[in-house]
Amino acid sequence: MSITVWIALIAIAVGGMAIATQAPINSRLASHVGDPVAAAAISFGVGFAVLAAITILRGGVPGMAQMASAPWWAWTGGALGAIYVWAAVWSVSTLGVVTMVAALIFGQLAAALVLDSTGAFGLAVREISLTRILAVLCVAVGLILSRL
Repeated sequence: MSITVWIALIAIAVGGMAIATQAPINSRLASHVGDPVAAAAISFGVGFAVLAAITILRGGVPGMAQMASAPWWAWTGGALGAIYVWAAVWSVSTLGVVTMVAALIFGQLAAALVLDSTGAFGLAVREISLTRILAVLCVAVGLILSRL
């Protein structure tokens, strides 16, 4: 594997660690503010502030024409992220972090098979192979084992 692939794998693994850590932190916040939706909103507000500051510092603020040229569905990412954050905040205290993350990864992989196989949103089409199906099934087995 190339160094670029290794760096990408390390970066996303760190992102995965952040997701696993974010859920119990946001759940704790929800216990203090009294509502998982409010905790998710606060989490998004903090995340927005951090990303806005980085964007401004990098001088990468897009113009109105750039933003207007995006397809309608490109604007739905924040809503999808909100669904994830709320679901994690709401479920982690019931499921525990391992089961919550296993279910998260299973859902991601199931959707990824469909997205890759259809070339959705401009992705390169990648066939659904037996090994890819087995990978998803391994995660499903791990999810089941996490609850035994």
